Order: sequence, then structure tokens, then C-alpha cells
Amino acid sequence: MISIEPIAAPGAPLARRNPVAKVAAALIFSFTLLATLDPLAPAIAIALELAVLPLFGIGYRVLARRAWPLLLSAAGILVTLVLFAADRSGRVLLDAGPILVSTGVLLTALGLVLRIFAVALPGVIVFATTDPTDLADALIQNVRAPARFAIGALAAFRLVPLLGQEWQMISMARRARGVDAGRNPVAKLRLFASTAFALLVGAIRRGTRLAVAMDARGFDAGTPRTVARRQHFTRADALLIAGAVVLAGAALTTSIIAGTFRPLIS
Repeated sequence: MISIEPIAAPGAPLARRNPVAKVAAALIFSFTLLATLDPLAPAIAIALELAVLPLFGIGYRVLARRAWPLLLSAAGILVTLVLFAADRSGRVLLDAGPILVSTGVLLTALGLVLRIFAVALPGVIVFATTDPTDLADALIQNVRAPARFAIGALAAFRLVPLLGQEWQMISMARRARGVDAGRNPVAKLRLFASTAFALLVGAIRRGTRLAVAMDARGFDAGTPRTVARRQHFTRADALLIAGAVVLAGAALTTSIIAGTFRPLIS
């Protein structure tokens, strides 16, 4: 089951911050790390992210359950680089036919894996501690985003859990009709593709009906809209963004001082 509800402790100091401030801090912290290819800067960033995690009211086990797709991405990057990396410099650690593992390959893979975790974890933390309705309200009030965009995105976000339910229903319906791939990997791949296509068609139809219903209820009206819940942007929210800038700069500065900094564009 896909869940989009916040899981943070109610009294956590950073979880109570303005949603726009949390998103801005996550974007600043993440995109700053894209300036380098070395593994030291993202490693420091991951350590900082895990250090401030209790301030968001999230446990480490809960974060691991939310971030498990990152582990699959890391494994895929490692296998891809081991098989297809062009740079085989460094000391050879394993030479088994087409598989050639060297220290250069492992260093490159380590840098990419750490960058994925360092860039993705802030987003995981933000959306695990933010109510989607509060985020839409903050976008409209604090960023002056169009209400049509913010409310439409909120409605689409609220439909995400239904995708998991529909996937189960489609799979169970096909199994009841005797459509089963068994142990054949090719048949499993075909069944996965057809199920994904059916899910996509259903999502498009539901989105179309939702758009028509929202227009019928005046969500695209030009009259000013009122808000039920005020989202205040306070000094503490500004300090959160400033803290993200300082921590990201500290990670890059440490990398430069240590001599491991490898600019993305050289």
C-alpha cells in the first residue's frame, strides 16, 4: 500500500516548519551536491541528513522503509558500472571474463551511489513530514502559485494510493481468469508491461474525470479564492533555508580542502 500521509512526530521542531521552507531547503541542499563528482561531499551530506533526522521526528527504521527504492537504484548502478564502465583505471580487483572490477570503477560507483542517496534523502524526509494539503496551501499563499496548479497537483497526489490498490485488483482479476506467468521470466515481463499499461489507461481516465469535475465546481474561476488555513512563513523557516545553505556549503568546502573535489563541469 502506497502511503502519502506524514509520519513525523507531532512535536518535532523541523517537522512543524512551513512546507515551502522545507521544500526550498531540500532543493538547495540537494542541487548544491550536483556540483561535484567526488564521494566525500555526498558522504558528509548523508551524515548531516541522518544527524538532523530526529529533529524531523522520524525514526531511522521508518526512513529505511520509505527509502528502500534507493537501495535498488544503488544496486543497479553498481552492476551497470561493473559491466559497462569505460574507465577501468586503478588496481584490478576482479578479472572474470567480461567482468573487470578495478578500484577506479568502485570509486566511481561509490560516488554515484552516495550522490543518489544525498540528493534523494532530503526529498524523502520532506514529504514524510509534510501534509499534502498544507503544501498546496503554502504554495498558494507563500509562493503565489496558481490555485489551479496547486489544487490540481494536490488532487493528483491524493490519488496516488489508489494506484497500488488498482494494481492489486488488476493482478487478482487476471489471476482469476487464469492469466499467470508462472516461473517464466519473459512471461512475467510481458505480464508486468500489460498490467502497467492497463494501470496507465485507468489513471488517465480518472484524471480526465477529475479535471472535468473540478472545472464544473469552479476551480478555474477567476475570482479570488479564500483560504481556510493560514500558512505563515516565520523567521524560523528562513533560518531553516539558511541552515541548508550553510550545511551544503560546508560539505563542498570540506571536499575542496581535502583535495577530492571533482567539478561536474571541468
